[in-house]
Amino acid sequence: MPDLPDPAADSAEPDNPVDGADAVPTRCGLIAVVGRPNVGKSTLVNALVGQKISITSRKAQTTRHRIHGVRTIDQSQFVFVDTPGFQTRHGTALNRNLNRTVHGVLADIDVVLFVVEAGRFGLDDAKVLSLLPADKPAILIANKLDAVQRRNDMLPWLKSMQERHAFAEFVPMSAHKADDVQRLLGIVAPYLPEQPWMYDADALTDRSDRFLAAELIREKLFRLTGDELPYSATVVIDKFEEEGNLRRIAATIVVERDAHKGMVIGDGGERLKRIGSEARVELERLMDAKVFLELWVKVRSGWADSEEHLRSYGYE
Repeated sequence: MPDLPDPAADSAEPDNPVDGADAVPTRCGLIAVVGRPNVGKSTLVNALVGQKISITSRKAQTTRHRIHGVRTIDQSQFVFVDTPGFQTRHGTALNRNLNRTVHGVLADIDVVLFVVEAGRFGLDDAKVLSLLPADKPAILIANKLDAVQRRNDMLPWLKSMQERHAFAEFVPMSAHKADDVQRLLGIVAPYLPEQPWMYDADALTDRSDRFLAAELIREKLFRLTGDELPYSATVVIDKFEEEGNLRRIAATIVVERDAHKGMVIGDGGERLKRIGSEARVELERLMDAKVFLELWVKVRSGWADSEEHLRSYGYE
């Protein structure tokens, strides 16, 4: 049983062991980040990449697409695959689509980061654990360690987790602590296969600015509507034009009912204006450009249970 690592321990990015790129083989691998909803997967991916590429909110299933986040350090390129939280409680076409995404990711990865809340393990966690491929190394990420009141309780919990699965490593940590994130990168690096990089050294994600615009708008939508709005709402980019340092973006927020449309628009249109304002500010920061953003709200009854609508809205 390994000792409990000190999450506050100093760490640094891995040093190149030999001067000269020709002398050291490059490493590169796909690293799936999986777990039940709301365990902090997207927050962890953003921290590992060093920039926000996955949206976050308190609403379950905020992540809906397979997103590659890329981090290159010395000779190692980490390609993190953020996945939707595996959903067991809803049977809509949307949830079936998201669960297929999780299965698809696990079919062709090199390493798995199985994320749970430190000190907790429930039925939903167990269902995700049962999906892990037996022939790939899995690293247990005990996230949100900063929320654990009694650290002494962690050792028996880690022992119980070791009995559940043959994890290659156990990493108690907080995704919000830079030292913990750097330590995790150092732990993962030796598990990457020796092979050429998939992306340029300065790449951060495989997704386009158009895709990221839709995601950031959806994040603000969920954050500003809270529990009022059912999570079956989505964002479609109608126009994305680049004019020098200006981006002209028009987007439609799609909801299932007229009542939901009213929730999104708010009194006098104030909530929709705030969604647009907060999204525009973050898009300008992300794209380092001026953004002109137009938002509309449309009702499409039953879209989340329609395979045709899902395909037209960009779900794989």
